[in-house]
Amino acid sequence: MLKKIAKILGVIILGLIVCLLCIYFVLNEKMPAGKQSAEADALANKMLKAVKHAAYKNTRYLEWTFKGVHHYKWDKQEQLVEVSWDNNKVQLNIQQPEKSTVFTDNAVVEDAAKTAMIEKAVAYFNNDSFWLVAPHKVFDSGTERRIVPQKNGSDALLITYTSGGTTPGDSYLWFLDETGLPTSFKMWVKIIPIGGVEATWEGWTITESGVPLPTKHHLSLFDLDMGEVKAWN
Repeated sequence: MLKKIAKILGVIILGLIVCLLCIYFVLNEKMPAGKQSAEADALANKMLKAVKHAAYKNTRYLEWTFKGVHHYKWDKQEQLVEVSWDNNKVQLNIQQPEKSTVFTDNAVVEDAAKTAMIEKAVAYFNNDSFWLVAPHKVFDSGTERRIVPQKNGSDALLITYTSGGTTPGDSYLWFLDETGLPTSFKMWVKIIPIGGVEATWEGWTITESGVPLPTKHHLSLFDLDMGEVKAWN
């Protein structure tokens, strides 16, 4: 009986492996080469104009909730962000994380537990803020910009982050509308084994500070909700 069960489980596992391999080879997309050029920088600047980058630079506070579980109150001027999830809260100093303050159930956390919580808050913030303000990071230090011509005659913008953040080396191919506003991007990132996964940038809302920000993203199998997005001075 046990041998029969083991044989059935082996067949099931083998079937799952075959399915996963088929999905990988069917969906996995090679990252386009693109070309670094003045035209790529011009397209990046067109996107910055569409997302009102000047208003973003003058925005002091941003607030949002990622997927309903990670809540953020970000003071860009002071480089401080309150990151909260479950019964935890980290007053995160972005420039000097070791100076951050950590709470669980409103009690101060110290020692190794504090370090682990800070590291988690940094990782959450790096990921979740990217889904809010990535268009404003196309000229960050360590970025490379490339033009990638599309079959419909338009140009897409490939951004590669060679340094910084939690996962340097990630690349994003931005698709823009005629005004330069992002509509979606494809990703080649370390945390996703399949290259070219596409996510929409939609639900744009004009915030109090004048900067438009997305309120949701749609991927093939799920949505990423940004909650009530706020930005003010």
